[in-house]
Order: sequence, then structure tokens, then C-alpha cells
Amino acid sequence: MFFRLVRGALLRQKGKMLMIAFTIALGTSLATAMLNVMLDVGDKVNRELKTYGANINVIPKDASLLDDLYGVSEGAGVSDRYLQEAELGRLKTIFWAFNIVDFAPYLQARARVAGLDGETRLVGTWFLHRLDLPTGESLDTGIRNMKSWWAMEGEWLSDSDGDAAMVGRLLADRAGLAVGDPLDVSIGGEGRTLTVKGIFEAGSAEDERVYVPLSVAQEMAGRGGLVSSVEVSALTTPDNELSRRAAQNPKSLSVKDWETWYCTAYVSAICYQIDEVLTDSVSKPIRQVAESEGAILEKTQLLMLLITVLSLAGAALGISNLVTAGVMERSREIGLLKAIGANSAPISGLILTEILITGAVGGVAGYFVGLGFAQLIGRTVFDAAINIKPMVIPLVAVLVVIVIVAGCIPSIRLLLSLRPAEVLHGR
Repeated sequence: MFFRLVRGALLRQKGKMLMIAFTIALGTSLATAMLNVMLDVGDKVNRELKTYGANINVIPKDASLLDDLYGVSEGAGVSDRYLQEAELGRLKTIFWAFNIVDFAPYLQARARVAGLDGETRLVGTWFLHRLDLPTGESLDTGIRNMKSWWAMEGEWLSDSDGDAAMVGRLLADRAGLAVGDPLDVSIGGEGRTLTVKGIFEAGSAEDERVYVPLSVAQEMAGRGGLVSSVEVSALTTPDNELSRRAAQNPKSLSVKDWETWYCTAYVSAICYQIDEVLTDSVSKPIRQVAESEGAILEKTQLLMLLITVLSLAGAALGISNLVTAGVMERSREIGLLKAIGANSAPISGLILTEILITGAVGGVAGYFVGLGFAQLIGRTVFDAAINIKPMVIPLVAVLVVIVIVAGCIPSIRLLLSLRPAEVLHGR
């Protein structure tokens, strides 16, 4: 009898039940899309942020000591302490090798540019360098990928351009240089005439520098095979209390905590592993970048969670209105059931069963539509597919049940207040 009543109610109220199913499907689709994207967004947000620069700086150990003692950053001066260029391939042999997206070495030297007073910073680096790794693999790395936001007039250099240079916008304006002009540069007694192949605008102190291929800078400075520093762009996990303790002193961790930290892509763990493979090096997170990545990721996930909550709250309100209207339309039927002896519990169960069946249909449809929404967001925002998380299925199912129950509470309260004598007499 119970299920006959349920079936009859569903068939008699097809229009209203379709509206309830549609409301649940809409809320479920948004929840499914947001939860899948939220659970998969970490690496994708980090990868997007990696296009805006490095988050780890590697310098020689002695230069790091000077930085700690006197506050002189290697990025602000030119040091006589160096790293070995031949060891850079080891960066792709650490535990988190696949998290290292790009890296670029720098050799900085004080130079003089004809027509300008004072010294100018000449920087040798890789632009798009083909590097053979100890693993037998090869990769292309350099500042062309890491500094892709630079506004460029002219062309980027290649690592084979032995007679060309790239000049920062501020330096070019002071020296009256344009693309194609000759540029006379000297380091000590070593002078060379280069051609300005490109003028870039970085929006920082780099706009006052001259960039040349690393081999050219090494030759002019007499520092063959040496580099001053290395910038590394790595995918990292946002810092927490464990990573902050490890950054201060990894040896203070217990064995369990050390293994957890070492095997998690914290920026401090990646720095530690880089120091293990590069001789006499100290790796330091560029804190402003690393902390910003964590903050952006947390805010992005919070926004998606908020959208999920609001969509489900909207679905609950819609269900509440529709079910309450249905109870009002069926007040005589409900009054009759009460008059012949049915109490409130089975009548409430009847209403809930009808809505749960309708909600199951709408929830299944909404889940598959939500998967499509998730892929659309992934392709549009991150240009990559979103990995479907199986844990979303039970999570969405629980949320749908909660939304249905929450939406039915006002109508059940109304149902409990109905008096058979009044509704059967039309009052």
C-alpha cells in the first residue's frame, strides 16, 4: 500500500516532481564540478603560477653566509663565489624531480657600456637550453619559459647568439638604444661589440641589465663553467606547521615527521634535496612567491567551496518551496489519511520517500552534467583535463540527502500542523 501511494503521488504530480528533480540536478551539477575542480586544482594553480617566475633561489654556501651576516642578497650584487654549471642536471635527479618545472642559471658580472657612466650589470643565462640529464633524458629549460610575461620588442636570444644581447627598457632609454643597434660592453680589459637583438620590459630592476648567453658571459668574465646562482621554478605544497619547523632545522624532526616532510612537496623539502645534489649550495625559497602561491591556492579552494555551499543552499530553498506547495495542494488527501488512523510518522515518510526517489533521479543526472562542467572549467581556465575523483560520488550523495531533508523540514512541519477536521471541511 505504501509504495502504491508513492507511485500514485509521483504520477499525479509529474510536473512538480520534474521541477524538484531539475532543482536537485542543478545543485548537484555545480557541487560535482566545484568539488572535482577543488580537489584537483592544486597542481594546476601552481603550474599556472609557475609561468610568472621562480620560487627557489640557489646560491653558493659562502655567498649565503654573507647574506645571513650582512643582509646582502646575491640578487643585489656580484659575488666571487660560484656554483658548477656541469652539476645543474642533477636538479632533475632529486626525489621531487618531476615537480621542478624550469630552472635557469645566472652568471652576473659588473660591466661598462659605452656612452653610460658607472657600471652596468651584465647577466649571462640560458634562454632555451637543451640539457642532457644524468638519467639519459633531455629537456629544454631557461628564462624564455620562466620569464614569459616580459614584454619584448625585437626577438629573444638563443643560446647560440654569441654576438647579440637583450637590453632592459630603462637601460635602452638611457643609452638611446634600439633593436639592431651595436652595443659596446667591456668587463675589465675584455671588450666586445654586441648587437641589440631585443629590448624587454620586466617591470623590475632587470630593466637596467644586459642579458647575454651564459657562454658569452663566462668567456668575457673569465669564469668558464661557473654560475653565480640558479633560479628554480617548482610545483610545491602550501606550507604548514611541519614544513615551517623543518625549514628552521630538519634535524629537530622525529623520524616519522622527517619522512613525511621529505616525501611531501614542501618548498623547504625541495630546497633541502637540491642542496644534497649541488656542491656547496644553499637553496632558499623566494618567500613572497612561495607564500603567495599558497594563499592563492587556499583562496581559490575556499571560493569553490563557497560556490558549492551556496548552490546546495539554493537547491534546498527551491525544494522547500516546491514541497510545501505540494503539501498544500494535497492537504485534503493528507487530512483523509489522518482521519482514517494514519499518524504523522508514516505520512512524513511518504513525503520524504517521494522526494528522495525524485532526488535520486535528479542527483544522478546532475552528477554526470557536473562532470562535464568540471572538464569545461579545466579546459577553459587551466587548458587541461580535470581528474575525476571517486571520493566525490559518496560526498555528493550525502550532500544531496542533506539538502533533500533540509528542504523537506518546512513542509513536514506544515504537515504536522494540519488538522483533519479543518482541512476536510475546507478551512
